[in-house]
Amino acid sequence: MIGLFFEDINYGLDGGLNAQLIQNRNFEMLYASSEDFGKFETKFDGLYAWRSEGNAMISISDENPVSCANPHYLVCDVLMSGSGFSNNAYDGFSVRKGASYEVSFYAKADTERKVTLQAAKGDAVAFGVDFTINSSEFKEYKATVKAEADVSFAQVKVIVSDTGRICFDFFSLKPSDAVMGLFRKDLANMLKDIKPDFLRFPGGCVVEGSTLESRYDWKRTVGEVKDRRFNWSRWAVHTSWLEPEVGPYHYYGQSYEIGFYEFFLLCEYLNCKPAPVVSVGLACQFQTLEKVDVNDPEFMNYVQDAIDLIEFANGPVDSKWGSLRAQMGHPEPFGMDMIGIGNEQWEDENSQFFERYRIFEKKIHEVYPDMKLIGTAGPDVTSDRYTASWDFIRKERGKNKNFVYAVDEHYYVSPGWLIENNTFYDNYPRDIKVFAGEYACHIEGANGRFNRPDANSHLAALAEAAFMTGLERNQDVVVMASYAPLLSKLGYSQWSPNLIWFNGESAYATPSYYVQKLFSTHEGEYVKKFAHPTDKELFASAVIDGEGKLIIKAVNVSDSEKCLDISSVYEDDLNATVKAYELCAEKDAYNTVEEPYKVAPTQMITVVSDALSIKPNSFKVIVFP
Repeated sequence: MIGLFFEDINYGLDGGLNAQLIQNRNFEMLYASSEDFGKFETKFDGLYAWRSEGNAMISISDENPVSCANPHYLVCDVLMSGSGFSNNAYDGFSVRKGASYEVSFYAKADTERKVTLQAAKGDAVAFGVDFTINSSEFKEYKATVKAEADVSFAQVKVIVSDTGRICFDFFSLKPSDAVMGLFRKDLANMLKDIKPDFLRFPGGCVVEGSTLESRYDWKRTVGEVKDRRFNWSRWAVHTSWLEPEVGPYHYYGQSYEIGFYEFFLLCEYLNCKPAPVVSVGLACQFQTLEKVDVNDPEFMNYVQDAIDLIEFANGPVDSKWGSLRAQMGHPEPFGMDMIGIGNEQWEDENSQFFERYRIFEKKIHEVYPDMKLIGTAGPDVTSDRYTASWDFIRKERGKNKNFVYAVDEHYYVSPGWLIENNTFYDNYPRDIKVFAGEYACHIEGANGRFNRPDANSHLAALAEAAFMTGLERNQDVVVMASYAPLLSKLGYSQWSPNLIWFNGESAYATPSYYVQKLFSTHEGEYVKKFAHPTDKELFASAVIDGEGKLIIKAVNVSDSEKCLDISSVYEDDLNATVKAYELCAEKDAYNTVEEPYKVAPTQMITVVSDALSIKPNSFKVIVFP
């Protein structure tokens, strides 16, 4: 049931999970802005994150490029030997002595030149690697270099030995230990430690885009990396006309160095199912009314994109898109068995969403009748949009049992809502499944669009755990659930709270992360009937795992100790020695990069009787032998 939802928000991909350390590596950056609903502007700024060093001038050209899809490149006119340029590297990255890095770039010069690429901060140099540029046409240069010193928050410098003009494009610098050569190791392994059952990607609102042109088009993200056209992000302008301009968000772009192929590879690494989401021809309904009308022939291209994605994931190597997958290095199918139709769209006079979904369902199932479709109940579970969506889905599924596999529900709500709605799914009809696709506890005063790590307090995690016991008790209805958002770069966050925070030096888990991990690593194959506690501050669920072990999860959201009667679910030796995991802290406690384990679970061996003692403000998992 427990999976992950990845959206490229909070610099979670480029500058985050993507192991690439160079910012704006292909010199295609756009400054995106919006001053009113539905009005967006972009301005080219190819030198963003780059600056000249010493006596050199840098500029941008697009004459005879490496790639026509990303035609701009850097021109460096060196006026004094030993000058060059540098890259911000997302505010710097951590280098440790002995670590290896993979370096590459394209370059050309009219005469042979010596170039040194360094990772350094001020006069402290972590490593340097020399190249001889010996071609008047663009040529790729590669090297592996080992760090000779520790440097925190290093940036990248390129030093040219002689005066004259030299051109560069597609810089790359990645740690040699990057997972699959693609993903930042600490972040990827933190995701793997959750042992997720699925990965929903690539969003989220980025699926829709602020405009249809800026939507996430999966076909742009496959094939040769250098030919994946740069895109500006929906999160570059998420609410610019409502909130102050804080941070570097207007320069939020998508290099697509990590595209759909790489997301499928990530699913293999995580040993989970892919659950991709596709656009239905509606730009973000929170930002614009832009759409492709369902009667416009262009609309069928969106439907075909979904059908082609299934072929890319699963098709034979002699099919058009299966052949491309094989050329990229994966002849075996990825085994995708579900697809999301739209993100959190809703029906209104403009959107025609219900008709869009009907067409997608009909056309996809004509080709792939067994593909599971994920529908949507809109952006919340409290409005008329939610009610209208469910009324539509139930009516259509009454005529067509294959109409939808599960309905995606989203809720960003208060701790009180999560606690009071622990029984939310107890009385849901059992005929249609639910995907709790985006949820998190938002605490008044601690949450914000921008940089609020304190939003991930222990209280928020407890409220989520209390609600999740209700999800677990109702696994016959709630078949999938994923917290959102997943990742956030410190100083670059556009949304709080988040499951994992990081910077260029390190990463740390939040209390909410540990709740997700404790649930996902202690899942059951069967739900055990449990007399739900009558105490409104005490919550519990029980499951039987694949080895026949009973696992009880209990949450106490009060300031006093509680006793949980387990006699209805455990009838064996009531003085059993059990393994337990406990997450307990002050309500307002939260983790930081300085104190990453301030709130973390402890493991213990204890003896239980017919009543479990649950500490104040704690979440406890008990595994019976």
